[in-house]
Amino acid sequence: MSEILKNRTELLFLYEIENANPNGDPLNENRPRFDTEDDTVIVSDVRLKRTIRDYWYEYKGYNGKDGKDIFVRETEYQDGDKTYISDGKRRATAFQENKDTVLKTCIDIRVFGGVLPLPKDSITLTGPTQFQMGRSLHKTEIITEQGTGAFASGDKKGQATFRTEYKVPYCLIGFNGIINEKAANYSTMSEADKELLLDGIWQGTKNLISRSKFGQNPVLLLAINYKEDKPYYIGSLRQRVKLQSDKNDKAIRGLEDFSLDFSDVIAEIKANLENIESVEIKADARLKFVQPLTIADGKLDLTTL
Repeated sequence: MSEILKNRTELLFLYEIENANPNGDPLNENRPRFDTEDDTVIVSDVRLKRTIRDYWYEYKGYNGKDGKDIFVRETEYQDGDKTYISDGKRRATAFQENKDTVLKTCIDIRVFGGVLPLPKDSITLTGPTQFQMGRSLHKTEIITEQGTGAFASGDKKGQATFRTEYKVPYCLIGFNGIINEKAANYSTMSEADKELLLDGIWQGTKNLISRSKFGQNPVLLLAINYKEDKPYYIGSLRQRVKLQSDKNDKAIRGLEDFSLDFSDVIAEIKANLENIESVEIKADARLKFVQPLTIADGKLDLTTL
C-alpha cells in the first residue's frame, strides 16, 4: 500500500469551455453561475469534485467491486416492489458502518473527506484536498439558445415542446486547490491517491462528454510540491495569472486569442524556492505563455527561473 502523504501540495487548474454550460444553477433555470458585478463565470468546488468522482467510477474501477468504491454516489435499494435512493445512513451500511472499512474502500473520502453517518455517532473527516470556487479569468457573457423538442407536450397536441438552453460562448476557468498533509494523516490519503486525483482533474474534465459539458478541455495543471515539514503555501495562484490579448475579453473564442502572463506566479515560486521540493506542470500544447517556461519530464525546471 502506498504511504500516506507527507508533503503539502498547492494546485492551479485551468480549463476552457466553448459553447456549453460549465455549472448550471438549479435555482436559476440552470443558467451558468455568474457574477454580474464583473461578468465572470463561477464554478463550484462540488462540480469539480463530481467530475473527478465520475472519472474514478467510470474509468478507474472505483465502482463497488474488488474493494474499491466511491462513497458519495447515488445508489438504490429495494423495499418490496419499490426502488428507492439510499440516504447517507443506508449508504454506510454497505461498509458494515465501519470508519476503517470506508477509508480503506472509498478513495473520495480519503481525498475529499466527508460525513460518515455511523450508528452511534457521525464522524466528520476534513478532506486533505480542498478547492476554492472556480472563476473565469476574463469577462464573458451568457447566451440563450432556443429550439424545439422531439415530442409534444402531451397527448393530442399539434406542436412539439420548446426548450431554452443557457451557455457561455467561451471562457477560461481557473481553480485554486490545496492538498493538506496534516488532514491526510486522519483520512489516510496516500501518494497513490494523489496521483489518481491529478489524473482525475485532467482526464475527468476531458471525459465530461455530456450535452451540456461537451466543449470542456483541460489547459493547465500546476502542482507545487512543498518540502516535508514546510506548512506553507503561496496562495491565490489563479488570481496571479493574467491574460494578454488584442481582443476584448468577451470576443475571446479560443487559446489562439490570448497568451498567459505567468510572471507573478513565477516570481512567487522564485521567492519561495527554499520551501519547494518540485513543481509539476501539464499544459495543452496550444497554450501560449508570455514568459517562456522550461519543462522537462513533466516538471518545471526551477534552475532556469
